[in-house]
Amino acid sequence: MIERFSGAILQPRHKTVPVKIGKVTIGGGAPIVVQSMTSTDTADIEATALQSYQLYKAGSELVRITVNNKEAAKAVPYIFDRLVQMGWDEPLLIGDFHYIGHQLLTQFPDCAQRLAKYRINPGNVGFGDKHDVNFSTMIEVALKHDKPVRIGVNWGSLDQDLVVRLMDENAKLSEPKNAEDVTREALIISALASAKQAQNLGMSKDKIILACKVSKVQELVSLYIELARRSDYALHLGLTEAGMDSKGIVATAAAFGILLQQGIGDTIRASLTPEPGGDRTKEVLVCQEILQSLELRAFSPMVTACPSCGRTSSTFFQELAQKIQHHVRDSMPVWRVKYPGVENLKLAVMGCVVNGPGESKHADIGISLPGTGESPAAPVFVDGKKFKILRGDNIANEFIEIIQQYIENKYSAIA
Repeated sequence: MIERFSGAILQPRHKTVPVKIGKVTIGGGAPIVVQSMTSTDTADIEATALQSYQLYKAGSELVRITVNNKEAAKAVPYIFDRLVQMGWDEPLLIGDFHYIGHQLLTQFPDCAQRLAKYRINPGNVGFGDKHDVNFSTMIEVALKHDKPVRIGVNWGSLDQDLVVRLMDENAKLSEPKNAEDVTREALIISALASAKQAQNLGMSKDKIILACKVSKVQELVSLYIELARRSDYALHLGLTEAGMDSKGIVATAAAFGILLQQGIGDTIRASLTPEPGGDRTKEVLVCQEILQSLELRAFSPMVTACPSCGRTSSTFFQELAQKIQHHVRDSMPVWRVKYPGVENLKLAVMGCVVNGPGESKHADIGISLPGTGESPAAPVFVDGKKFKILRGDNIANEFIEIIQQYIENKYSAIA
């Protein structure tokens, strides 16, 4: 993990109790963990294993799958074994349970054993007298198999009995709070009360992660600030139903950025709506780029690229930046193993003489391409010094070769 800023820009991490899940630690000051979730029918073993593996290879350290019926529960052990065959030595699968989780976990012990963690939504484990019985059953199974749980409250499935009770109490106050404040309080109470109930059943704090999800940025920020103030449980951040494309990415980045800046959050997931036929791994990339932009973790070399303006009539630098970005991402599975530390590499692809040389000098390797009317030469800078000038039609391949040589010289020695 790379270091935080030395100044006071980023606040110290909120102190939380660490939760160990296989080789991954959530909370306790450990690097913030990236999660994702499959969109396949879990009963389809091959499709779910394939998508889980793709998410894992993209950098998702935990992958959540829906376990919503008997067919899905039966499939879990086979999905686990298939992932091992694919190359994920220790698949860390989270079972997402709703409504009948207590039945599935007891009826299918192989499913309960192969899952690395259970996600329990206290708003839909049962109603009335059945709520406590069903919740207790799930916690008891977790204890039996030594599994941690995420108690994940969602404002779309909040316990309505709790909401009604709090609304009634609020109405009797001389200065009632607004409905959003009461709902926020209900979310926090539900999460903390459920965690306390789990502890009363014998579960220790180092087996409990909390989440309170809403779909509005400011609501999420206010909610987690208060949740962090009241507890030291490890916290999972998620803006539920974030949305599609730029809307979902921007909203997620805005919410996470504010909270992570304040040291709140131990694990994150970007709940993006994928485009039809879109790549599910995009949500992993978004989480990684949020963390890397905040300098909390490093996952892949960062490429600084000129935004273009009237000084750059050519699109060559845009094409080069795209080619470099794709080359880096495609190469990372090999680089990560062969060249430890390469994720900290900084690259720059700039489009004209105004900021090009300066930005290139700040990067480990940078290239300043000629803008409109400039000399048809592209100086390359390595470690802040001019290395050589590229010309002609083969600039892209020559620049990639310089990057590869630099990586081999700098990071092979570390290995």
